[in-house]
Amino acid sequence: EKHISIQRHLADLEKLADLKEGEFTMAVSQNTDLHVTDEKKPCPLCPEEKFKACYSHKLHRHLQNLHWKVSVEFEGYRMCICHLPCRPVKPNLVGDQTFSKMGAHYHCIICSATITRRTDMIGHINRHVNKGETESRFITDALMLISIVTLYLPNFLLVPAPKSSHEVLKESATDVQVLPNYSTPQKTDSYFNPKMKLNRQLIFCALAVLAEERKPIECLDAFGATGIMGLQWAKHLRSSVKVTINDCNENSVTMIHENCHLNKMKVKLNTKEDDNDEAMGDGEENTDTIEVTKMDANVIMHLRSFDFIHLDPFGTSVNYLDSAFRNVRNLGIVSLTSTDISSLYAKAQHVALRHYGCNIVRTEYYKELAARIVIAAVTRAAARCNKGIEVLLAVALEHFVLVVVRVLRGPSPADDSAKKIRYLIHCQWCEERIFQKEGNMVEENPYQQLPCDCHGSMPGKTAVVLGPLWSGALFNTGFLRRMLFEAVQYGLDEAQPLLKTLVCEAECTTLKHFSTHSPYDENKQEECGVYIKTPNTSAESYLVHRKRKSEEVIRNAAKRQKSENSAEHPAFYYNIHRHSIKGMNMPKLNKFLNYLSEAGYRVSRTHFDPMGVRTNAPLAQFKTILMKYSTPTYAGGQAEGPVHLTEDVQAGEQVQAAADCKAEDAEFLEDDKSGVAVAMFTKDYPTHCAAD
Repeated sequence: EKHISIQRHLADLEKLADLKEGEFTMAVSQNTDLHVTDEKKPCPLCPEEKFKACYSHKLHRHLQNLHWKVSVEFEGYRMCICHLPCRPVKPNLVGDQTFSKMGAHYHCIICSATITRRTDMIGHINRHVNKGETESRFITDALMLISIVTLYLPNFLLVPAPKSSHEVLKESATDVQVLPNYSTPQKTDSYFNPKMKLNRQLIFCALAVLAEERKPIECLDAFGATGIMGLQWAKHLRSSVKVTINDCNENSVTMIHENCHLNKMKVKLNTKEDDNDEAMGDGEENTDTIEVTKMDANVIMHLRSFDFIHLDPFGTSVNYLDSAFRNVRNLGIVSLTSTDISSLYAKAQHVALRHYGCNIVRTEYYKELAARIVIAAVTRAAARCNKGIEVLLAVALEHFVLVVVRVLRGPSPADDSAKKIRYLIHCQWCEERIFQKEGNMVEENPYQQLPCDCHGSMPGKTAVVLGPLWSGALFNTGFLRRMLFEAVQYGLDEAQPLLKTLVCEAECTTLKHFSTHSPYDENKQEECGVYIKTPNTSAESYLVHRKRKSEEVIRNAAKRQKSENSAEHPAFYYNIHRHSIKGMNMPKLNKFLNYLSEAGYRVSRTHFDPMGVRTNAPLAQFKTILMKYSTPTYAGGQAEGPVHLTEDVQAGEQVQAAADCKAEDAEFLEDDKSGVAVAMFTKDYPTHCAAD
């Protein structure tokens, strides 16, 4: 039976008031007609000490204003607030007297729970809906009649059971079943986020590049959830990979099994292939096999060795780094996705100190700061296992921070990587920044390392020390180019614009030249001093792999590695809007990049910030060039109409500059169709230009 506070209409509550005490339950069960009288009536949902009996018009206002207006609606029923002693509150002792207060509450129509607040009740009902528990426990007369009829009907007359509530989603030619609440990780076991599609495509490209280097490779998706990522690996890379999908939740493992059957994949559980787990296609044979395990991620990474490991837990991934680097093979790849952006983006600084051991503040380059924080934690975890890393890719977007590193075994690479973890000096006035110099000696005045003179011209302490952070490169150009080639080969359209931007950012250039042929034919790829095996191996790389190396080859390799290190992209970037001059109109971003390049500085755009400029120019020179090519704002011209300039030469120059800006912006938008570029150039041109 449902509680008397759960009714369909307000009149039903008024009818309950006509009954005497103790007859509420009988009236609800018998569903009898109640007669209205003119006597004083008590409230059916309030005790006598709270609301005394009154006439019908006062009772109507009371029920409408106190109970009905604050009710929670669900499937035609109203769960009104109840003041009856259904939910006793802890008694309060005041002096020698004990007061036992009865609190207002709601009765859940589904599970009969009592909840005090209306917002909590709404959330409670929504959780039932997300879990698929939409049928209430009480049975109305109609439902009872249906159940009695179906009980005595023969089996062949029964209506077939409704289909499963699972929803089938498709991504990159892979189908997955998800629950109705798949987008809420706290309320489901099979979490699936469609917004992470770009993240999955980048990881797939990295795995495809590794699969070209050596075959077959053993790869692990440590947090499978629905198994979408591992299914994409096995479906597209086929025999090049041996996929293992792991999850510690039993419901998720069951969902992974169902998704494997849905994509016609064989399932191997605990290294013993079950005959019942084989799913064959219609008239065709599929030899793809996926191993599904149910254990903690740390346990499986301690027990087995892998060539490729991907970590994507809820929140931070620092708890799994030690086990990930313990058994990963040499020259293998570890990728991790961190979604704890509140701490990485300096919104919860105490959490960043607790998880990563870093002191951070909110800066204009906070996204790159987050990537360097994660890489520093990865470097320390790898060094504890006598392994070094080479950063192949670091991406920080709105929802996640993705880091892909290559593992280099040995104490020497571990020492070299650990030396790249340094502190950062950040000026809070002008936001100039610089990494501290190497060495353990204490400097008398660390402000001298900053290029700015804010400490001398401003009172007090002007800079803070952030970190420790990763001070090395965030990208490997050769690996990114091969990822771009794989993205084109497999038709990953969403990842291609971002990879093109990353290639330009890694080379710190605005020129976009992308060859259509395979980058494996160049045979000049060197990553951290290690030659990667390619299909067409040249004689030089063959000599490097042999034990006997000629002095000339060693000398050339050292020169090439030294030139690559010297050409490393500059750390951090500047936001052009953050350093704009008040009362001046800035030049277009592409024009400003050309001005910096003409001044002799390396410059490129960055994926971290759509209006960011990555350059090795100091902030003072950055502002000087920005000031030089900015034009004054004419407020009167904007209000009254077109501006009448005094010199025709200046007007002609502004018209030509505006035409050049529009032509260049249109050309750039055609080349780079990423969302970053589109968001950057959708703004209208300033109204003060003579062309307008």
